[in-house]
Amino acid sequence: MGWLLDSFDVMLYALVLATLMADLNMSAAVGGSLASLTLAASAVGGVLFGVFADRFGRVRALVWSVLIYSVFTAACGLAQSVRQLAVFRVFLGIGMGGEWASGAALVSETWPAEHRGKALGLVQSSWAIGYAAAAVVTALVLPTFGWRAVFFVGILPALFTVWVRRKVDEPEVWRLRARDGATGRLADVFAPGLRGLTVAVTLMNACIMFAWWGFNLWIPAYLSLPVEQGGIGLSAYAMSGLVIAMQVGMWFGYVLFGFVSDRIGRKRTYVVYVLTAAALILAYTATRNPMALLVLGPLVAFFGTGSFSGFGAVTAEIYPTEIRATAQGFTYNIGRLASAVAPFIVGTLAQTQGFAAALSIASAAFVLAAVCWIWIPETKGRELL
Repeated sequence: MGWLLDSFDVMLYALVLATLMADLNMSAAVGGSLASLTLAASAVGGVLFGVFADRFGRVRALVWSVLIYSVFTAACGLAQSVRQLAVFRVFLGIGMGGEWASGAALVSETWPAEHRGKALGLVQSSWAIGYAAAAVVTALVLPTFGWRAVFFVGILPALFTVWVRRKVDEPEVWRLRARDGATGRLADVFAPGLRGLTVAVTLMNACIMFAWWGFNLWIPAYLSLPVEQGGIGLSAYAMSGLVIAMQVGMWFGYVLFGFVSDRIGRKRTYVVYVLTAAALILAYTATRNPMALLVLGPLVAFFGTGSFSGFGAVTAEIYPTEIRATAQGFTYNIGRLASAVAPFIVGTLAQTQGFAAALSIASAAFVLAAVCWIWIPETKGRELL
């Protein structure tokens, strides 16, 4: 639920971006730079909350991160200028990054090795549900009440934290380490034996993040903008329909990745997913036919996003408990920091080369992600230390 609501809040921006650009007089480059700013802030939040979760508990970190991104999503609806919107997006990003770091550690430590991939796949799949829910809300609210009302709906996840605080317990493995006073430091992720792995995992995630955010942040605007501005020219309802169809493919991609990686291994599943995504993106950007986009969209989403399900399992199986959340927060969110330039680069290229050419750079990033697996070992079946 936390990751679903994270997706719901964060992706509202992408869904109203075309309207925001017109209302606040923003160029595509400025719209992309605000998205990049959010991603950069999420990297900071991921590292900070990862350290917080290792020291004070996964549940406590989860609650505070959800509260932060909920409040500042609603605040985006109050923005009167691009500068104010930028400030609110920074704080939203901090909460967004923190939610994954604490939640991934919580789930990784709760499930046994043979089912860890499946559990994290189900967790990750909720991103697709949240994105689809955001598309539904946008379709219902935006045409009648405007973009500000869309953001106001984003306060709802704050209510979820009450239930989490009352009903969710800390994992036993973390409580035992905390009782023994075992706490790690951020520098420990670069300890001998881990340094090379940390670099390789971070680079792999950066490439996947670059591809995902560069492509998905701009898809709603690409589908909505007029043809003369390089878009497809679809209505808000048609755009939302295509985005929702992509989320169906995304959900299946997330869930099935977990099952497949538990059976044949993390590395093989990762490489197949990202290389297939690279090929499908080229096909998606080569057509402007709405029906073809409707067919290709779910396939792109299936392979282009499913690999996110494996990241929590791989990092949980590499790092020990005392630095697990710190390491997961660092490798996931520093990768996200490196990818933060993606929306800006795509937005800038779109102004000169067109959206189709700009979006296709995601394909190259997926290929580079596959290359990074040369230095990452298979971790399937490892028990947590």
